[in-house]
Amino acid sequence: MLVQGKWVADWQPVQATDAKGAFVRQTSSFRNWVTPDGEAGPTGVAGFKAEAGRYRLYVALICPWASRTLAARKLKGLDAVVDVSIVEPELSDEGWRFNGADTSTGAIHLHELYTRADSSFTGRATVPVLWDEATGRIVNNESADIMRMFNAGFGDLADGTVDLYPEGLRSEIDDWNARIYPALNNGVYRAGFATTQLAYEEAFHDVFGMLDILEDHLAKHAYLSGGVLTEADIRLFVTLVRFDVAYHGLFKCNLRRIADYRALTAYLARMLATPGIRETVSIDHIKRGYFSVKALNPNGIVPLGPLWTL
Repeated sequence: MLVQGKWVADWQPVQATDAKGAFVRQTSSFRNWVTPDGEAGPTGVAGFKAEAGRYRLYVALICPWASRTLAARKLKGLDAVVDVSIVEPELSDEGWRFNGADTSTGAIHLHELYTRADSSFTGRATVPVLWDEATGRIVNNESADIMRMFNAGFGDLADGTVDLYPEGLRSEIDDWNARIYPALNNGVYRAGFATTQLAYEEAFHDVFGMLDILEDHLAKHAYLSGGVLTEADIRLFVTLVRFDVAYHGLFKCNLRRIADYRALTAYLARMLATPGIRETVSIDHIKRGYFSVKALNPNGIVPLGPLWTL
């Protein structure tokens, strides 16, 4: 991590643990918002007006949080408005790195962007990062915020026919997000990075309890809320598409595969068939990235399966 702007120690996947030995995720540090007129958003400061070509999204295709933002960018038609830089899938001793130098900033490692934005930054250099190329600043590194920005913050620059957070469904969407995040999105990480048997088992039961709930719901509904694809579906999809590839084996979430759930399998296929979504998924990066985590896979062997990935 960075301590007062200096990189220290090798990269470690477990950021912090609680008293039970459970994995604790770092809180995002940069929380400014792009808005149509440049006024301040729900958090942070003003000065980030929506403009084509001004902002760049830094992502890792291994990362579900980063992939959420890629999917939202794609569905909102912002390809020509917000540029993208993709880091290498394998995690280096200095965290995320570029293939050579980043074409926009010249950085070799993602953590260099953090110290350019704040020379005394202390914390982990995570993806996604929404970067302001005009000022050389990080706008935001919280995926939930960036998804909302792509949905509404770019005004007429985005596709107005797509609404990932429709007003009439917001309460229902927020409820699904609040339930799915701790039990499943972060639950697989809580299982994979648990440091005690108790913490692992609690996370394991949360994961499969939520998958059972989702299987029942999606047997009766095409999407989570209102019969339309919303941000809640994107947040669920990015975990499901990685489950059989990485979480089932590497993270010890091995009670069942997504392939063993009829409704979830159909839902996953439906999401992948949505125009633009499949382009945000790289099974190669997902495999190479997760299985490069030395703490979980010290020999670095990347599995060939599952069958549908071959």
